[in-house]
Amino acid sequence: MISFQNQSISFKLAEKTKLKQWIKTITEKEKYILGNINYIFCSDEELLEINIRHLNHNTYTDIITFDYTEGKKISSDMFISIDRVTENAKKFDVSFEDELHRVMIHGILHLCGYKDKTTADAELMRKKENGALKVFNKV
Repeated sequence: MISFQNQSISFKLAEKTKLKQWIKTITEKEKYILGNINYIFCSDEELLEINIRHLNHNTYTDIITFDYTEGKKISSDMFISIDRVTENAKKFDVSFEDELHRVMIHGILHLCGYKDKTTADAELMRKKENGALKVFNKV
């Protein structure tokens, strides 16, 4: 089950049904089973507070993924800063929707075991994100 929620912000997510199908498709392509995925959209300040409280990082970020995966069944609460996604879309000269979709699938890919701390891992993650974004346009 995939759910979308807002936390203290006004945000309307477009194409929810298509997004759910896309996330399910990518999860299955990676040979995982979809459990409970909760996307929680929030502000920069809310995500910063979560980052400090739970990860001891005093930095802004676009997504924090709490991983509850058991075996091949992925489950998570993913907090996404709409402020950060907006800023990054401008910074990288892409649409808000493309950047949001990239961040959303980035969290899923982490749940599927992909990392992004080393240069090689980050390159593979970006390749997987780009491939997933192409799939979204076909769903």
